[in-house]
Amino acid sequence: MSKTISLEEDAERAVLVYINEDESEDLVVEEELEGLCEAANVVPVASIRQRLDRPYKTFYVGSGKVEEIAALVAESGANVVILDDELSGIQIRNLEDSTKVKVVDRTQLILDIFARRATTREGMLQVELAQLTYLKPKLMARYTKFERQKGGIGMRGPGETKLETDRRVVEDRIVKLGGDIEDVKRQRSQQRASRRKHPFPFASIVGYTSAGKSTLMNRLAATDVLVDAMPFATLDPTTRKLDLVDGYALFLTDTVGFIRNLPTNLVAAFQSTLEEATFSDFILHVIDLSNPSWEVQVDAVLETLKKLGAEDKPVINVFNKVDRLEDRDFVNRIVAEWPNAVAISAMTGEGMDDLMRLMVKQVRELLGAVKVLLPYSHQDWLQECYDFGRVLKVEYREDGIYVEAELIDEMRGKLESYAV
Repeated sequence: MSKTISLEEDAERAVLVYINEDESEDLVVEEELEGLCEAANVVPVASIRQRLDRPYKTFYVGSGKVEEIAALVAESGANVVILDDELSGIQIRNLEDSTKVKVVDRTQLILDIFARRATTREGMLQVELAQLTYLKPKLMARYTKFERQKGGIGMRGPGETKLETDRRVVEDRIVKLGGDIEDVKRQRSQQRASRRKHPFPFASIVGYTSAGKSTLMNRLAATDVLVDAMPFATLDPTTRKLDLVDGYALFLTDTVGFIRNLPTNLVAAFQSTLEEATFSDFILHVIDLSNPSWEVQVDAVLETLKKLGAEDKPVINVFNKVDRLEDRDFVNRIVAEWPNAVAISAMTGEGMDDLMRLMVKQVRELLGAVKVLLPYSHQDWLQECYDFGRVLKVEYREDGIYVEAELIDEMRGKLESYAV
């Protein structure tokens, strides 16, 4: 099955090759690949589908399908073919020989988007490492192709000048990047330790790409985090202090969006960014309930959290974009069926009070009650109780300041010797 799509000006023109075995996933596969193309400034001009139990060794797709792809390329005037899976260097080379245009796989497309989005040193280091890790096994198969491909989709970003280098130089660069990223991880660890000196609970916002995480972050913390409907608008985590109701507070971090079949080398390269979720006390899982494939997206997020070792963290399931849904019975049923769930619209503010109550409930579960008698020489600790917990009672007694409060572990440990 193939189709031709109307052409826009001034963009790379692509034939999209959808590859999936399960017919029920057709919609999510199509929407996702088209969304990735938009983020990479690529216009799909035609598409074709291949159902495979397993890929063919030579071309990935069958030889008959290769002929169809080549015909679509000629008919549509496409200058790139994009396949929705990761290919070997041999498969890419053979497809390029048959179609006479550049061939880009799913991983390379996502890497291109990451290269566009990376703005910080950490982000650029991680993108380059992921690019070179991807390219290394393909260098020998595609070396002559690299000689004549000078830019465009799949050839963008910090790693692009490395394409003509040999395997040894690439390996040396990968080692160097790994060391640089370890330095960044140490710096991030020090930042987390510094925040831990201010003993608030930590929460991370996670979710499928374009689920509305940054919009929610802006709504909750009154920040100006970049909001973009395209995939992977946020690469670098943003942390803000969030004051809740009734005197509670926490640190909230917005993270990079997850995606179906997130390439393994991307998970590895962006470990220092993705692992923010593993250091959180609990997670806000933002779910775009208006997306027909939301359940597939949820599965992808949960699988990524499992890879990161964060699958056992307490979770608040935040069903977002309910302003786009007319069937409120459906919304109410989903919220009732899911644990610790809330329906919101980060765009309009609907449901934010309910979300705030769930967050307070989660924070309270992290706090422990203390009763202490502080010496007057440590009156500053009373202020810390106000700043970093919830003070319930204060009495100024002859022998000290009696305090009843709810505090997290770090603060309770600090005051342990004054417990009464």
